[in-house]
Amino acid sequence: MQLRYAFRLYPDSGQRRALAKAFGCARVVFNDAVRAREDARAAGEAFPTAGQLSRTLITEAKRTAERCWLGEVSAVVLQQSLRDVEKAYRNFFASLKGTRKGPKVGAPRLKSRKDNRQSIRFTANARWHLTGSGRLNLPKIGEVKVKWSRILPATPTSVTVVKDAAGRYFASFVIDTDPAADAARMPDTDRSIGIDLGLTHFAVLSTGEKIDSPRFLRRAEKKLKKAQRELSRKQKGSRNRAKARLKVARAHAKVADARREFHHQLSTRLISENQGIAVEDLSVAGLARTKLAKSVHDAGWASFIGMLKYKAARYGRTLVSIGQFTPTSQTCSTCGAVDGPKPLNVREWTCAACGAVHDRDHNAAINVKTAAGLAVSACGAPVRPGVTPAQREETGSHGFPTGNRAA
Repeated sequence: MQLRYAFRLYPDSGQRRALAKAFGCARVVFNDAVRAREDARAAGEAFPTAGQLSRTLITEAKRTAERCWLGEVSAVVLQQSLRDVEKAYRNFFASLKGTRKGPKVGAPRLKSRKDNRQSIRFTANARWHLTGSGRLNLPKIGEVKVKWSRILPATPTSVTVVKDAAGRYFASFVIDTDPAADAARMPDTDRSIGIDLGLTHFAVLSTGEKIDSPRFLRRAEKKLKKAQRELSRKQKGSRNRAKARLKVARAHAKVADARREFHHQLSTRLISENQGIAVEDLSVAGLARTKLAKSVHDAGWASFIGMLKYKAARYGRTLVSIGQFTPTSQTCSTCGAVDGPKPLNVREWTCAACGAVHDRDHNAAINVKTAAGLAVSACGAPVRPGVTPAQREETGSHGFPTGNRAA
């Protein structure tokens, strides 16, 4: 399995200028490739191949007066930009044919220098390396200072340098994990749980534990409102407006980072303590169209379930998703009788069949576990790992710490 480990970069002024130049050159090559394919489609001609685009847009373009500055950055960065165009078109055509899973994707669009997120990628051919002092040496950029939050478990195969909307720089390393080492770090257990996700409590476990919702966005609304109001009063195109926009972006980044850290810590604990985990397949897109939209997005259920998926696949755990139409809140977990739908303000109810008194969320968590077929495993039967697909990336540099976190 391939994962991404992200670390904060602190380039100096000269390195920031070199990175800005690399971002711009990669963006120009990307846009030139999109235009070349769109011109070929308009003329009814065959799409140019990757080799033709590389020769025309990079090799020959460097010899012209209009694109001579492409030679000031690493050629690998430009080649990877062409690969991004090819991948974007493959995804677009696969989406048109219906062979690509997930929502429909459109054709690649031109990038702008005003985009909030800029990135470049260096593969092994670029001959980048980590120095003995812990700095990241990038071709034609220099040795960039890295804030190491943990030790890399293996030698990375590529690195992507990202500048986000808040003006921060990150280095994202691609790592091939070792299955044997992952299995040793996570010994098998006979425990299994069901999880009921909600808004009052972020998660209620079948064991009865209730995990409060941090509500990061709600707590930061006052500060965000003030920053957004200051931004709206600035004149468009002014330097003060750029400073105000950066302030808003940093406030939102702080909220997103806190939410991601909470999801990583909780998902790590649940995966390490339980062999089997059952969750409900919630329709986040549908709930986001209701009056609870802001609270739903603040909770970040989809991000949390995504972390559970790839960590379960990595460490040999079983993650089962039950259908969203399973009546977990209407079924009595004691006798199995379906008592009908109930409004959201009803947090406790009594079963008309057996008289058992249920907490709504705890009862739903037990029913989620039962519907997933994990109830028997809690009695001591082994839970075998399922075939849940894993994500290819790990959002952030957090996860399962091993030993000293300092590099």
